[in-house]
Amino acid sequence: MKTLQIIFTASMFAWFLSEILYKNILKSNEKDKKDKDKSTLNLLWIAIPFSIASSVTISYYTKFPISDEVWIYYLGVIFIVVGIILRFIIIKSLGKYFTVDVTIREDHKIKKEGFYKYLRHPSYAFSLLTSLGLGLYLNNWLSLVLAFVPTFLAFSYRITIEERALIEQFGEEYLEYRRKTKKLIPFVY
Repeated sequence: MKTLQIIFTASMFAWFLSEILYKNILKSNEKDKKDKDKSTLNLLWIAIPFSIASSVTISYYTKFPISDEVWIYYLGVIFIVVGIILRFIIIKSLGKYFTVDVTIREDHKIKKEGFYKYLRHPSYAFSLLTSLGLGLYLNNWLSLVLAFVPTFLAFSYRITIEERALIEQFGEEYLEYRRKTKKLIPFVY
């Protein structure tokens, strides 16, 4: 269990560090259409830290275990690590088209291969997987709700704003792509 706690702590550190680096490095520039964000980035930077802090805090003060078995902690850590790694891969695969604020680049194209063949927002899906992992690792139903729901709601708002910008830019091409893919969970949602 001590090794698991070390992996959990390291993964949380990696999560914070990666998100701070993304926020500071992957911003839009002067040439981009960056008036599309509608404060979604600010909302995410409120929702995610709130969900982390509140879920961790509530886990110390209440006991509503999801499971009495140790597997729940392992599953939580696996989801956290997989979420961080796959989000990084998605961001890397988008290359210059990934920005932390909702932005349309000058030569923007819709990515339709890899994870994007099945999901329109895999980066958000894997960020949510990380949040879900945190809630599972804390092994508390209230923590699970607090870790996941505020982040899910913030991403849902951002998806609405982002898809509006993509429809405005690409019209029928994006609408057709949207009909063939799911938002966050392959074949489901």
